[in-house]
Amino acid sequence: MYEKLADVFNAVAVKYLKAVDVPRGKSKTKGSNQHEIGGLVKAGFADYLGRPEKGEVVNFDATMVYMADEEGEPNICNCLVSWYNTRYESPHRGPEYRLYYKENEVTQLLQEDDFFLIALTKENTLYMIFAPQNSEVEQQLKALFAATDVKPANALKKVNFTEKEIIFPVRTLLAQLGIELFKSRQGDEKKLQSILETYGPEFPKTKSFSAYSRSQVAEVVDPVADPDQALITWFDQEEHLFRLLERHLVAVQLKQGFGEQGDDVDAFIKFSLSVQNRRKSRAGHSFENHIAEVLHANQVSFDNNVLTEGKQRPDFLFPGKAAYDNKTFDVAKLKMLGAKTSCKERWRQVLAEAEKIKIKHLITLEPAISEDQTKQMSKMNVKLVVPLPIQQTYTASQLKFIASFKSFIFEVKETQQHLPS
Repeated sequence: MYEKLADVFNAVAVKYLKAVDVPRGKSKTKGSNQHEIGGLVKAGFADYLGRPEKGEVVNFDATMVYMADEEGEPNICNCLVSWYNTRYESPHRGPEYRLYYKENEVTQLLQEDDFFLIALTKENTLYMIFAPQNSEVEQQLKALFAATDVKPANALKKVNFTEKEIIFPVRTLLAQLGIELFKSRQGDEKKLQSILETYGPEFPKTKSFSAYSRSQVAEVVDPVADPDQALITWFDQEEHLFRLLERHLVAVQLKQGFGEQGDDVDAFIKFSLSVQNRRKSRAGHSFENHIAEVLHANQVSFDNNVLTEGKQRPDFLFPGKAAYDNKTFDVAKLKMLGAKTSCKERWRQVLAEAEKIKIKHLITLEPAISEDQTKQMSKMNVKLVVPLPIQQTYTASQLKFIASFKSFIFEVKETQQHLPS
């Protein structure tokens, strides 16, 4: 059902940056301006990048990213990197292959001892991701790329994939950071044609598109038997279909140009921002749409986005607003569920929602949240609900306090057994 890391990536390696890897002034010693990465042959990358001969230089597309724990957008740079043998003029010496990159806004942020992960996709696109050592981002990246048990050093260490590692959490995290990891799937041309025939050359309403996406995988999921898999499959399907449509419509607009002469920079920037804003807004609504459909399929009574105290609007209120407003209704039978594809610090928003309900449930698709943050959530009476396939990115101690979507639904249904129809 799920794509594995090995379906998308050919090689992954990690290390901690040393003085020679970072700009002068950003190291504890002297730094460097060499802009090269070695050790990729031992890490298994040369099997896919090749071994250039006779001075040949091979270029690859790369996305360089610097991510920190603080709120805000990551620093991202799309660039070309060069793969070549540094010793091609010294035939008496063995080859030494290095990856060369130009200085950019990401490399200027690098510090000695930063964590570095490099991953090569099946399409030979490189992701070069940097984060402060011992940061939450480092722990998330290790968990997502099956590198938790790898002890990084100052030389690249190969990461071995396992069959249980799924790509969905990786794609979700990168998408939340504005990084697109798109892989073509069988039948994409027919799928795009079907979308265009249904909606025309424009972006459809999210609720309608969510329902359309579910219809495309109706035979492979059962929201009653396995709510966790259904939720992820539906969300992943909509994300993929939306990217298909988006790539098509953006390509059409790029060919047409911007403004009367086709070169209006302000019009281009406005269009680009609209694409990014649509992605972020639509993902949250899509998530809620699929949650609601799972709840309907399981015959759970609820209202969504209804007013409670202080003009707060919990995403999902069980069994509904009428019961919540009824002063004689048993408070123990009231439940609420916040929905956030990514928590970060936004999880605190649920604390002010539905004041009558002491334990706030929050469902998320975010993988590998730090133990410090989940402990803080638990202390504040917030219980995480994480779909089962994503739970593998959490530690055993964390899972004691994390519910699956199926177990949450069971808990809610227990409170609704004797409600009046």
